Order: sequence, then C-alpha cells, then structure tokens
Amino acid sequence: MNKRTTGTKREKQAAEYLTSQGMRILETNFRSRQGEIDLIGFHEGSLVFVEVKYRSTAGKGHALEAVDFRKQARICRTADYYRYLRRLPEDTNVRYDVVGMQGNDIFWIRNAFPHIYRQN
Repeated sequence: MNKRTTGTKREKQAAEYLTSQGMRILETNFRSRQGEIDLIGFHEGSLVFVEVKYRSTAGKGHALEAVDFRKQARICRTADYYRYLRRLPEDTNVRYDVVGMQGNDIFWIRNAFPHIYRQN
C-alpha cells in the first residue's frame, strides 16, 4: 500500500472516530496553494481544522510529534484561506486539533496549537 492510500484510509478512520465523538465533518482534504487540511469539522461551537498523522510503529517517533511549527503555520494559513473562501465571519470560533494514530491507537488532541499569524 502506498503512502497516499494509507493516508486516505487513516483520514477516513479518523473522521469516523471524530464523528463518533460528536464532531460533524464538513470537508475532507481541503487543498489550496497555501496547503492542505485533512479534515474540517464543527464541534462544540467551533470550526475545527484537523491534522491527521499516522505511524505504524514508534521507529520514527510518535505520530503527534510530526506536527511541527512549520506544519502548524501552514495549516493556519490554509485555514485563513478556507474561511475567506467560505466568507465566514472574523469572529468565528476556530480550533486546531491533531489526531495521532500510532499502530491501532488513536490520540485526539483538542486545541493542539494556537493560531499562528502570518509573518511578513
């Protein structure tokens, strides 16, 4: 199985898990020039941008460690663009979550990082 196929499978699994926890999934794999967001949902009054990371083993570290500052900044830029395209109000509650999948275990970190404002 190639990385894209594995990623799609794991993102679907994460979406099913989040749905079972009360999140309403709005979009999957939103792509733009700014970047990609794996899942976009609505949960507990917030628009939630979710990054999904999978590791079959701990050989390359924990899946949650793969969402570094650069990745977070790219997600925030992409989220800003998504909100612009959808004409969402500036005061929309936004949250950034990470779902880490390590083998068969799922770890959901709510509000995993704050919004990172673009540096000029």
